[in-house]
This record gives sequence, structure tokens and C-alpha cells, in this order.
Amino acid sequence: MAASTLKALALLALALPASAALAAKVEQQTILLDAQSFEMDLKTNNLVYRKVRIAQGNTSVAADQAQGTGLDFENSHWVFRGNVKITMDQGLLTSDEAEITFAKKLLSKAIVNGKPAAFEQRIAKTGKLARGRADSIDYDVTKGVVHLSKNAWLSDGGNEIRGESLKYNVLAQNIIADASEQGSQRVHIIITPPANPKP
Repeated sequence: MAASTLKALALLALALPASAALAAKVEQQTILLDAQSFEMDLKTNNLVYRKVRIAQGNTSVAADQAQGTGLDFENSHWVFRGNVKITMDQGLLTSDEAEITFAKKLLSKAIVNGKPAAFEQRIAKTGKLARGRADSIDYDVTKGVVHLSKNAWLSDGGNEIRGESLKYNVLAQNIIADASEQGSQRVHIIITPPANPKP
């Protein structure tokens, strides 16, 4: 599970494995799994790890507990619970719980839930920290899109955007608020002018 998260985080590497070249590079890297303890049910192939950390390259996933089926990561579903922290190059996702799907030994999707779940990424152009939070964050690693829903909030380090649903593209580093996903809500934007405007 952590391994898939790591791969998915290669998404956030936040240099996401959005390209086949990046995905192949991540796939070639060794997956390291450390845990305080683990249990395996041989009848169901169910694994439970406690105080677990899974790393692959610059991506890692850590949590109080992780549960999944098997260690092959070919086509598996993992659930991380308690102090979930997904780290990648210049990026971070934190939550109470995360569901991660692995396909062909690569993290393909991560859904994180919390009160709130949060993510951050360093913006290449400005050097500022983009931050986001919501009750649920769905990260599509293959598309490189972070979808924040329910009490969604995003900031580019200065301006703030609030809405029922916001999407952030980690590769293009842009924000989208689709009208069809806002329900009865409207998108609210707070623009903060520079502290000392030049004449």
C-alpha cells in the first residue's frame, strides 16, 4: 500500500508519473517497507502493518496502520489509517485515512480523507507554497490532478479560493473550479494585494 502511495506520489513527486518515462523510472526503483510490526492471514492473504513507512525513490508513505492484500502490488488496494503522511519531491499529502490503488507496481490513485485532508506543493515559478485542504482529496496519479471536495480551500501563497469542489493540476500548477461541481455553492476568491505596491 505504501509502495503504491509512493508511486502515486511520484505523482506529486510532486513530479507525478504522468508520463510513461517517469512511471518506468519509478517502477525500476526498489520499494522499501519498514514497520514496527505486521500480521499476515495466510488464508486471506491479508496484511496488517503498524507504524509503517513505505518508500520508493523520493516518495514515501507513512501511517500508524496499513492494511492490504499481498506484497506484489500488481493490482492491489491498500488502506492507511492514522497520521497518514505521503511525501514526494516538493510535495506533501496528509490525512487521517488514505485508500491507495496500485496497478502494475505503480500507484495509480490515492483518496485521502480527514478533518481536513491537506496537501502542499512548492510552486516552481514563484517559490511560494501552494496549499489545499478539504474533507476528501482524490488524487489521480496518471492525470496528475488533485480533486478537493467538500469544504475545499486552495491558496497559492497569497490568494485564496474556496468552493465545494476544486481541482489542482500538479504538473501545470493550475486551479479549476467547475460550475457543475459546486452544487448550490459559489466559488469565493480572496485576492491579497502586495504589501508595498510600487508606484
